[in-house]
Amino acid sequence: MSRLSVTLLNPSSEDWVNRVKQDFDEFLLDHAANERKASSMAMSLVTHYPDRQVLVTAMVDLALEELNHFRQVLRLMQARNIVMGADEKDPYVNQLRGHVRQGSDEYFMDRLLCAAVIEARGEERFTLIANRLEDEDLKTFYERLARSEKSHHEVFLRLAEHYFDEQDVSRRLADWLKLEDEILENLPLRPRLH
Repeated sequence: MSRLSVTLLNPSSEDWVNRVKQDFDEFLLDHAANERKASSMAMSLVTHYPDRQVLVTAMVDLALEELNHFRQVLRLMQARNIVMGADEKDPYVNQLRGHVRQGSDEYFMDRLLCAAVIEARGEERFTLIANRLEDEDLKTFYERLARSEKSHHEVFLRLAEHYFDEQDVSRRLADWLKLEDEILENLPLRPRLH
């Protein structure tokens, strides 16, 4: 268990939740894309750091879980006759990743902490969605996903603490939380996960 935690600086707005509820089909499209990309990101860490066995084991497990979430969201889409569209860049994720430092150790730490913050925001937003949905099956689905996202951001923090000094991780995590808050504040509200 990590001694650190990801505490987001500000909650998502009620306006964001309303936008999602107004266009839930678009949200599902984006959600599916995010699950697929999360699986790919985990496998890219495996490819980039094949000699770090603790990381490899955790990321393979994560990639499989994210791919299963993608399959579950895809089934929800199919039940609603929603067809997957072309892939779109995620401005939130891309802006965050633009702050990943260069240098071997700095890059590795930042990849882990950036992922932890993204997963924490996912947990927060899935919880908000679950709390506002009337459909009990969807509500249960998003409650489960929120718990899963929580475990994911904890995995990334544990990995950061495994490979780096806890105080260094704590200081850099504080930087990431400020960056995330600034980026989210300046993004337009859309019915998207981020």
